Amino acid sequence: MWCTFFRFQICFVILTALAVVVLVNNIHLVEHLNQEQDLNPSQRQVEHDTRKPFSLANKSPVCGYQHQVLSKAEHAEEQSLLKSLEWPGPPHGRNQFLKSTDAAHSRFVILQSQAKLNVGSILEVLVRMHDFEGKPKKYGGDYLQARIHTPLLKAGAVGKVVDHQNGFYTVYFTLLWPGRVSVSITLVHPSEGIQVLQRLRREKPDRVYFKSLFRSGGTSETKMCNVCLNKKMPICNYTDLKTGEPWFCYKPDKLSCSTRVNHAKGGYLKNLLTIEESLFFHSGINIKVPILASGPDTVTVHLLSMKDEDLHFDSQPFPSGYYYHDHWVSRRSFVRQFNTPSDITDCLQGKVVHLFGDSTIRQWFEYLTSFVPELKLFDLGSPKNVGPFLSIDVEHNIMLKFRCHGPPIRFSTVSSNELRYISNELDGIAGGQNTVVALTIWSHFSTFTVELYIRRLRNIRAAVLRLLDRSPATAIVIRSANVQELGPEVSLFNSDWYSLQLDAVMRSMFVDLNIFIVDAWEMSLAHYLPHALHPEPIIIKNQIDEFLSFVCLN
Repeated sequence: MWCTFFRFQICFVILTALAVVVLVNNIHLVEHLNQEQDLNPSQRQVEHDTRKPFSLANKSPVCGYQHQVLSKAEHAEEQSLLKSLEWPGPPHGRNQFLKSTDAAHSRFVILQSQAKLNVGSILEVLVRMHDFEGKPKKYGGDYLQARIHTPLLKAGAVGKVVDHQNGFYTVYFTLLWPGRVSVSITLVHPSEGIQVLQRLRREKPDRVYFKSLFRSGGTSETKMCNVCLNKKMPICNYTDLKTGEPWFCYKPDKLSCSTRVNHAKGGYLKNLLTIEESLFFHSGINIKVPILASGPDTVTVHLLSMKDEDLHFDSQPFPSGYYYHDHWVSRRSFVRQFNTPSDITDCLQGKVVHLFGDSTIRQWFEYLTSFVPELKLFDLGSPKNVGPFLSIDVEHNIMLKFRCHGPPIRFSTVSSNELRYISNELDGIAGGQNTVVALTIWSHFSTFTVELYIRRLRNIRAAVLRLLDRSPATAIVIRSANVQELGPEVSLFNSDWYSLQLDAVMRSMFVDLNIFIVDAWEMSLAHYLPHALHPEPIIIKNQIDEFLSFVCLN
């Protein structure tokens, strides 16, 4: 009997030891993913998330943007920018869903008399918000988008929304063409939803995560990367030595930090919202839902006689332009239509065009390369949709380049050697009257705190000033952000509200420079086509027309 018991103890010890070995081995396999595996922290943290929401604040993060050394002027500018972005919200913190803004119960009314409306008049529209119980809202903070349009004329323009922070909003439209004009008001997010977006930006800047492959010989490891990582684990510091732009990866277990091969988007964190918060993000209910009119939603606009000398351009009008017969009419400068390939080659002859940024400015490269047969795409062996790309028109001596901006960038796999910061690239351009630079940078920063974006723009602005100082004739253009289609998930990562705030920062920081801003925001919002992160060709064509008009007529 004692022998049997003794043998049972030995077997138990052996089985326990085997279980420990298997457990350790499994943990080891999870922690040391190879390049064929996708990093997905949301899956590995499911049990943790059910007890306590995952947050970098709970993980002692290292965030390079929080350790900036700012001059007094830089600090003052940053505080002023952050102050300008403050957004009113519910006065008592979290609100119940039934108390949140309901587009179906809300209404707008046109205030003016029909007989007084002429081209150039200001149309006022009053919006009154109600909750899901039909009760009037007593506070503001809802995000509205507004436009006027005439479908038969393919005409459209955006409106300016003023929040009175008491449930009432006034929308102002400048009437810019004659005829029957319709008013459209859209609730993009209720104020209660904006409060959630603010929390996510503050607490979960890691909700888009990235990865890099490290490889040497036959050994390879994949590790997570981001601006903020848990400093309790060994970290590779890839902060740019010239600009100070921060970027980090977890250190491989067997390889050195110098063996980093590439950069790629890892994925998106799940389970970001509480059940209560998720109620504020439902398509057809409180995400980009139209608000109906209480009474007529159209007006008739009359055309008064105008002389040529009455037409003038304003450097900062609102709106910046409007569509008429599907063509963008700028109120800031003359826009010529470049309808044939020869129109474009005549404009760009002898020029080098540098395009920097994300996929929305890559659309410019793709449009020009496909529209102008003489522009031949050179095979640089670059990954599709990633770049860098190069097209050359030998006959007209035109060179067109595209390069994506540095991290954070949510592209598919990018070689580490091709990760370049825009400011560093600008410093390598000699410039001159035959040099054109166009850039955009916004969408990939929507999940991070605004301070990180301000830092990036500050570096780019300094490089732009250096370029203009050594070569004042260089043409520099910035493409603004644009609106896009939103659903419950996209809203948490790329909401128009995030883009709106980043766009406001960009415009403020570049307002006094000798550059031109193509207003992709208004061009996408004013058009009749559905909103999309990558606008349709007709919208891109109008962006290109304004871009080339500035380049070739100034």
